[in-house]
Amino acid sequence: MPGSSAADVLAALRGHADPGEHATTSRRLDGVPLVVIGVRMGTVFDIAKAHRTLPLPEVAALLERDEYEARMVGAAVLDFRARAPRIDADGRRALYDVWMDHLDRMVTWDLIDRSAPRVVGLHLRDGDRAPLFVLAASDDVWHRRTAVVATFSIIRAGDVADPLRICTLVAADPEKLVQTALGTALREIGRIDPAARDAFVADHGPTMTATARRVATSA
Repeated sequence: MPGSSAADVLAALRGHADPGEHATTSRRLDGVPLVVIGVRMGTVFDIAKAHRTLPLPEVAALLERDEYEARMVGAAVLDFRARAPRIDADGRRALYDVWMDHLDRMVTWDLIDRSAPRVVGLHLRDGDRAPLFVLAASDDVWHRRTAVVATFSIIRAGDVADPLRICTLVAADPEKLVQTALGTALREIGRIDPAARDAFVADHGPTMTATARRVATSA
């Protein structure tokens, strides 16, 4: 929607607020320091798609908001833009910079999973992956999940070497949110190189959770 702003997005979200959805989302985000408007997720993504041409400073303004749905629109707009078939390296870099500038605003698994694979992963797929190793070694659980989830686009490009190194760094991670991402990454690696996945599980399986092992070896 040309000429739109963060304020327009907030008005659209508030116009779709629903008490039942507010209750459901509040339960799901219990303990997370975010304000819930109460908008169905499909509607949130529809609003993001309608505002996918939002200027990046306005996207940043959404990511700086305390409302969960506002941040999700910001993350989804970045994701929609990263999917564009004609985006160039400079465009990817600009999206990545906005995302990483707001890394500490990504405080739910779905904010990360919606955007990190394409916004972070596609930018780093053809460049220096050092930022992923920094994230994987972080004390912050959301940083570590980002490191793993961002490898999905790299894996799907047929490159499993660095993703396996990232997986090694988090193989013994005590956090369920990291272990579930680890299992998914290994499952994707298995679709490219089953032997490499099987060798990883054989070596690191004892430190992985049962859920991560099960997901890693699923079809």
